[in-house]
Amino acid sequence: MTDTTPQPVRFARGEERTRLALGARLAREVDAEILFDAASRGRYSTDASIYQVIPVGVVVPRTVEAAIAAMQIAAEEGVAILPRGAGTSQCGQTVGEALVIDDSKYLNRALEIDAEARRAVVEPGKVLDTLNAELRPLGLWYPVDVSTSAQATLGGMAGNNSCGSRSLAYGNMVDRVAAIDAWLPSGVRGRFGREADIRDPAITELARKARALYERERDEIAARYPKVARNVAGYNLNRLAPENFNLARLLVGSEGTLAWFEKIHLDLAELPKHKALGVAHFPRFYDAMDAAQHIVKLGPCAVELVDRTMLDLALSNPAFAPTIRKFVRGEPDAILLVEFAGAERDPQVAGVKRLADLMGDLGFAQAVVEVLDAGEQKSLWDVRKAGLNIMMSMKGDGKPVSFIEDCAVPLEHLAEYTTHLTEVFRKHGTEGTWYAHASVGCLHVRPVLNMKGDGAMRMRAIAEEAADLVRRYKGAYSGEHGDGLVRSEWIAPFFGPRLTASLAEIKSWFDPKGLMNPGKIVNPSRQDDRSLFRFGPQYHQPAPRTTLAGQHAAPRALGTARRRRCRGGSGARRARPMCLLQGVQA
Repeated sequence: MTDTTPQPVRFARGEERTRLALGARLAREVDAEILFDAASRGRYSTDASIYQVIPVGVVVPRTVEAAIAAMQIAAEEGVAILPRGAGTSQCGQTVGEALVIDDSKYLNRALEIDAEARRAVVEPGKVLDTLNAELRPLGLWYPVDVSTSAQATLGGMAGNNSCGSRSLAYGNMVDRVAAIDAWLPSGVRGRFGREADIRDPAITELARKARALYERERDEIAARYPKVARNVAGYNLNRLAPENFNLARLLVGSEGTLAWFEKIHLDLAELPKHKALGVAHFPRFYDAMDAAQHIVKLGPCAVELVDRTMLDLALSNPAFAPTIRKFVRGEPDAILLVEFAGAERDPQVAGVKRLADLMGDLGFAQAVVEVLDAGEQKSLWDVRKAGLNIMMSMKGDGKPVSFIEDCAVPLEHLAEYTTHLTEVFRKHGTEGTWYAHASVGCLHVRPVLNMKGDGAMRMRAIAEEAADLVRRYKGAYSGEHGDGLVRSEWIAPFFGPRLTASLAEIKSWFDPKGLMNPGKIVNPSRQDDRSLFRFGPQYHQPAPRTTLAGQHAAPRALGTARRRRCRGGSGARRARPMCLLQGVQA
């Protein structure tokens, strides 16, 4: 097989004059906010990941035609293109040395809502919560309920193949995107979906190639793709089977590396009328992980983990402490939030009763708190949704770091996997925080590392040992949040040379010049390339030099008098209750 790896096009550093000329051309020709100043580029240089890369510039298009015009200009100039939504990506998908196209401000409409067909068509910048607010009066919702739903855009969710807490019942983005209208850097523009819906001959040819690739690599795909509910690594080669073939499934999860999304066609679901929640308590973390495989057989729509660390941090937060005190009994090492939902109330309440019976059979009698009130359920889910924010409130330079945070393993191995991974953390002098999707074996685990110090070195060692564990248990190294800068490097060890080459082959069909979000999925950098980190190799924290305020501006005698007052001299206690004169001067 010939090497079809496209080489990423990078904007040469130091070519400031050329960069500004590009900005001037965009300002003349495109109906958009053109942000090429240092402050704006700095704002767009980060996302929710550990990475920071200054973009060439930013375009905030007011219309779809403006977005396409800007990208066409970038393509003509050989400048990389980076589609971006809310920037909630934890893996560095939305940072790069490229022209950023920010869809979130203006391209945020729901274009069509067909309640009878349960179908919606949205622009890429539409935020999930705003869509669901429009759908609620119709008794519908879009059920890929990510925890960042107040910020996450549907375009970004499609690009990442997002999942959500209730994927056990509703599936992932790839399961609920019917079609995507998209633009390619070659100028091709049209609908990617079922073959019967494709009108453009160039897109028909892409569909033909995709089907042929699947047939050629069918056995390798079957051998390499793990049998788990969560796997978002690379492109969705396993979704290209001829049965119910849909080319949109190749674009979902492509992280902006293949196309820019103009419209996303979504399959909606009926809002469940009744919910019941059981809070299952466990004395040991291992017990919670071992129980998950049994709990899912009860038919819940969600089984979410909250560990002891998260409980303790939530208790220190006035917004969440009352909820934890009300619904958490004693000091469990972990709890599982188990939700049942449906059209009738009684079956959901019965589900919680069956959960209590199961817990008794497992040796944990009286270990389930029943929550039937909708408002109280919401308060508990608000704690779970705030999981990352709660974890990041940890004091000090050491923070929970996302890089192995969504590996997924079969449920029967979850307890053993988490035990061994905890041993890896301790071997490297740290601990991990755990929460999220116990229902599908995909836990958000973050080792606590100081990325201003030796965190990068320990990150590499932990990542390598975690990869070995995931392989041992036949799991997925990238289960939910995508590849980006942090995990694209790990595609090859899991996919092998044939499928890794197939990913590059697909990239060459859609984006032969390598313009679309280069360095993600295909031809990646190392995850621990510190030149891409927010705290780079030159970062250091100078020790502050303390001095007295006014020392350099006032005569020595005045400074001495002030020091004397601070030591409790004449008038100090009468003038103020505490000394406010000492300052810090870096």
